[in-house]
Amino acid sequence: MKKLLSVLLLFMGIAAQSQINKVSIQASGLTCSMCSNSINKALKSIAYVDKVVADIKNSSFEITFKPGAPISFDQLKKKVEDAGFFVAKFEVSIILNHVLVSKDAHIDLYGTMYHFLNTDNRVLNEETTIRILDRGFVSTKEFKHNSKLTSMECYQTGVMGKCCDLKNKSAGVRIYHATI
Repeated sequence: MKKLLSVLLLFMGIAAQSQINKVSIQASGLTCSMCSNSINKALKSIAYVDKVVADIKNSSFEITFKPGAPISFDQLKKKVEDAGFFVAKFEVSIILNHVLVSKDAHIDLYGTMYHFLNTDNRVLNEETTIRILDRGFVSTKEFKHNSKLTSMECYQTGVMGKCCDLKNKSAGVRIYHATI
């Protein structure tokens, strides 16, 4: 059964089609509209960002991207931090086509590695919102709580290690931990 699931996971990973529509970032530490404006300007300075819509009431920012541009979640997070704030929540709206996700499993979506935590086994064929759970993308308390969802070392380091068994990927590759 494990071999069948592994073959199915590999096949689904190869057949996967992925497109990031937008990212929603909720920042913490904002006290006024000037704070929001600071983050807004920082995010707009990224070359692949098309549009940023700020929601001052919820301290959140919805970001859309230029077509075909590679996107770096770490760079988006860093821009918020460089503006003097922290990321409290980071959600990615992504179109998935025939992607099998399962609890505590790794998957490659067009060159970006994801490790799904606390997720039921299912095949996704629609626009899906995934939440990034890595250090700096959630509160310290939530990061610590989520560490109980896996024993794999990649959650603590944010990079692939011995726990990651996907072929053609080497140790040290960035891996994002997520849930649906």
